[in-house]
Amino acid sequence: MQVHTLDKAAIINELQFGNGINHAVHEGRRADFALILSMFSDDVRDNTPVEVVDEVITNDTLLRQRFELQQPQPLRSDQSSYAVSAHQAKQFHDSGLSGAKLIHYLTPEPLVYLPEQTHDLPEEVYHNLSGHQRRRLADTQPRQAIPADLYNQLISAQRHDQMRVQV
Repeated sequence: MQVHTLDKAAIINELQFGNGINHAVHEGRRADFALILSMFSDDVRDNTPVEVVDEVITNDTLLRQRFELQQPQPLRSDQSSYAVSAHQAKQFHDSGLSGAKLIHYLTPEPLVYLPEQTHDLPEEVYHNLSGHQRRRLADTQPRQAIPADLYNQLISAQRHDQMRVQV
């Protein structure tokens, strides 16, 4: 047998030899056994069956659309939450607890009603802050730091002003 024929054979495991390897072991033919083993592929990926698994992208939004579910219950309130809560209270007064539960399951109200415009602080903490601290919380743009050469700029401005006055 020629070498190129053996390369094209793509011998991967002992199943491709049939009983040849079994006879070599039982009859004590070490040379045949060594030759057969040397022809096996040494790449693990050849010996192990590998399936390509397609990764399915699932997220909360896709699952809600697929199963036609409502939006999740909001964690905190906003301006629209008060109308939902009022509608739920009206439904409770009109048709009792079962009607209120039904409305809650259709359009759930938020878990907590936090005060608005307090920068996620409790109301008593926010009102205990000084005006300067409240203003600092309201600033959305970061404050610019004082330039490193401020002293030199002030001195040179003062000198230019003195020169203008003397001329």
